[in-house]
Amino acid sequence: MPTAFFGAKVTMPTAQKAQSIEKAKEWYASASGVVFTDYRGLKVKELQALRADLRKKGGEIHVIKNTLFRLAAGDDAAQLPTEFDNGTTAYAFVFGSESEVTKALLEYARVSKKLIVKGGLFGGKAYTSKEVETLSNLPSKEVLISQVIGAIAAPISTLIGTVEAIYADPIRTIYAVADQANEGSEVAATTE
Repeated sequence: MPTAFFGAKVTMPTAQKAQSIEKAKEWYASASGVVFTDYRGLKVKELQALRADLRKKGGEIHVIKNTLFRLAAGDDAAQLPTEFDNGTTAYAFVFGSESEVTKALLEYARVSKKLIVKGGLFGGKAYTSKEVETLSNLPSKEVLISQVIGAIAAPISTLIGTVEAIYADPIRTIYAVADQANEGSEVAATTE
């Protein structure tokens, strides 16, 4: 039974389409982001090689009908520029490190000259292809966390050293005076 969808008539999805939408919803819900690519010209073996590489990095690439992806993305689909999911689009779902997956996609695009990164969707916000490239240059989440911890720990260790010096200086002075007093009493005892 046809229904109106933004003024156009759309038929209800078949069982296979409904299953595809559910699978895409599952991927979208568990992914931290999606990168939109134009895979025109890639051979099946090349796409399989890219899939294997992305899987190692924590991503998966799938070819889904654009309208089915928009249904799967729900309200976030409103954030998508139309050029992201126009034409031959493969969707790279990011389940691991965003920088690792985007770096792998951009490297593959650079080498193959057939794959084109159109943009991305991370946290419900659309990213241009340039912004996806910038994301690929960021260090991994683990490296960023260790850098933040290092930045926090450095001033704390300096503060601890300063506080220790404040307490240690008077104690050293007392020990020096005590040592001098002991030396003075030893000298007096030996001269008597």
